Amino acid sequence: MKKILFVVNVDWFFVSHRLPIAVEAIKSGYEIHIACCFTDKKNQLIELGINVHEIDFSRSGNGLINELKTLVKLKKVIKNVNPDLVHAITIKPVIYSGLVIRTLKNKPALVAAISGLGYVFSAHTYRAKLTKMLVSVLYRFALSHRIKAIIFQNKSDESILTDVAKLIPQQKTLIRGSGADLNQYSFKEEPDCSTIRISMACRLLKEKGVYEFIDAAKILRDKGINVDFQLIGSPDPENPNSVLDSEVQHWHKSGVINALGNRDDVHQIFADSHIVTLPSYYGEGVPKVLIEAAACGRPIVTTDNPGCRDAVIPSETGLLIPVRDAPALAGAIQQLVENKAIRIKMGAKARLFAEQEFDVRSVVDKHLNIYSDLLGN
Repeated sequence: MKKILFVVNVDWFFVSHRLPIAVEAIKSGYEIHIACCFTDKKNQLIELGINVHEIDFSRSGNGLINELKTLVKLKKVIKNVNPDLVHAITIKPVIYSGLVIRTLKNKPALVAAISGLGYVFSAHTYRAKLTKMLVSVLYRFALSHRIKAIIFQNKSDESILTDVAKLIPQQKTLIRGSGADLNQYSFKEEPDCSTIRISMACRLLKEKGVYEFIDAAKILRDKGINVDFQLIGSPDPENPNSVLDSEVQHWHKSGVINALGNRDDVHQIFADSHIVTLPSYYGEGVPKVLIEAAACGRPIVTTDNPGCRDAVIPSETGLLIPVRDAPALAGAIQQLVENKAIRIKMGAKARLFAEQEFDVRSVVDKHLNIYSDLLGN
């Protein structure tokens, strides 16, 4: 029985974005392990037959000594598990796993899932540029392993990292996002009500466009347009760019938005909405919420930003706006609010697009084929 070790920051992200792959891999005869920081999903993973290993990945940086300790612990886990393949997901797990594998005598195959390159590759501050230089060097070393497959979610990230890590075509695969369960996120006609609901779901980081969402809500409210802006998600205190909880509470109490917090029924919230938006300027892969919105048959308003623009067919399944442009966001939303026929047409095309591009079953099959190719099955 060949072993696959998933390395990821935190368990809830794995459950949300990669669990169907692990479950199907178990059915296919693989022994599955996961190394990550655990919250409340640990028992769920154990019950599914996944072997768990605790590693505290700090997402905001935790000092050089603690980061070195994380590297040492990851190396110990990889040596003890002795996997045939390591599947690393997101920036730090990819870089750390790649660096550790370079030091091993018996090197497992590496699958590196690039779920967006993060803020440093899209920001233009002096600090971000310095961080980008360092991260680029680390990527070059981490991805120099001979037996590997690099999975990209959008062509912008593929182009950047191909240049950084000197990748060749045989080492790269494009898989748009982590997919959606098209049965759970099913198509429903938009609700028949006088108030148009606009939903945004994300980690409440500034770069996700939360402030632009709030400003757009204020613009439309001041115009007297009957809309209900719903914000799903919660602040991320560990991230220095998180929106503050006090800000969210203020917006909610003042009636600018309806703050729903973290929810497990996003599919139902989208079904009860008319429009879904994500005005992000973050270094996205392909945002899962936009895939889910398309699967629900909802028109999307998002930014012309790598990853976000890959989730829509412009002017057919959604509208693209410039980044950091609240008036443009408000204008695009108003256009859809005032034209039901366009909303309906875009929503129907969005569902077809999701069926063609974002079915989770197709995403799972593509991953299992990658494992098989690398392991010579």
